[in-house]
Amino acid sequence: MADIFHDENRALQDRFDTRGLADRVGDLTHDVIGPNDRAFIEHMDMFFIATVDERGHAQCSYKGGEPGFVRVIDERTIAFPNYDGNGMYLSMGNVLQTSQVGLLLVDFENQHRMRLNGEATIDFNDPLKQEWPEAQFIVRVKAREIFPNCPRYIHRMQLVERSKFVPKEACETPVPSWKTGGWVDDVLPASDIARDPAREVLDC
Repeated sequence: MADIFHDENRALQDRFDTRGLADRVGDLTHDVIGPNDRAFIEHMDMFFIATVDERGHAQCSYKGGEPGFVRVIDERTIAFPNYDGNGMYLSMGNVLQTSQVGLLLVDFENQHRMRLNGEATIDFNDPLKQEWPEAQFIVRVKAREIFPNCPRYIHRMQLVERSKFVPKEACETPVPSWKTGGWVDDVLPASDIARDPAREVLDC
């Protein structure tokens, strides 16, 4: 992992006398998804994703789904669906521009987290698309670095309820209330479920 440190990383490490510690922790970094990594990844029902555009401007997004919505494809690749959002595609547009992503997976109940950095691709016709109801496309990430993070600052939380908006097989997805009320009626995509007056509307 030493080659991911640039001069400013090293400057801070030297300032706080952590260069040796950084290198030792870096030894935990790998690019192969092992059995324990796989179990953790496929247990997750959410993660944060950081992306960057060609100007170097960053975005950070939250992605949520049912447990297992992030799937390990092979020892170097994961995949996940992209669902309907606010229509801006800030993170996914960045993926198309630069392919660079950083995923932070956090288990708040068990106070464990993992980082997975790599190169992402988008496929609108990925064969996995049919396995996630209402997926717009599939994102695959080839891992470059996988490493655990110190859990000591993770606040322990308990799951109360998973989002009712996550698409599920044989279950009608409700409409988020922010898409109703007239303020976006004239700009909703023709296929948007919010155009159906019979759909259940929930506060979001």
